[in-house]
Amino acid sequence: MDETAKPKIDLGPLPDLIGYVLRRAQLVVFQDFFAAVAPFDIRPAQFAVLTVIERNPGLTQSQVAAALGIKRTNFVGLLNALETRGLAERRQAARDRRSYALYLTAQGAALMRRLKPVLKAHESRMVAKVGVDGRETLLALLHEIADGARERRDGTKARSLRMEA
Repeated sequence: MDETAKPKIDLGPLPDLIGYVLRRAQLVVFQDFFAAVAPFDIRPAQFAVLTVIERNPGLTQSQVAAALGIKRTNFVGLLNALETRGLAERRQAARDRRSYALYLTAQGAALMRRLKPVLKAHESRMVAKVGVDGRETLLALLHEIADGARERRDGTKARSLRMEA
């Protein structure tokens, strides 16, 4: 056997499992994202938080964390890092002195303006892999899965899931 040739490895049912293929696809998407935004030193979760704050200035930490499905304890560290970098700031909420409202700083707003064309190019590379129609179908299917998970967290009846061995 040629030692440079890669052996064919039996992955069993993995290639037919949504979670496995989704994770593999996520790795490809994240690798491209990280390469695209490397000059900006931004991670996907940080970008998501900045995006929500940009689009909804004044939301509380709890609201942003809940909207993105980030645990509150994890969110605090993430927000601390954004504040340390001068990209976002907490201000005492007007209606509830125990809460903090979140805002982009001028530096955060400038970063988001610079990131938009970079993210548009990244998204275009991903769309090139599946086509425009494929993108729409993929997003619709992924929203079905994500919205189903949200329903279960909200206490509504979840569909039964079965995995065959």
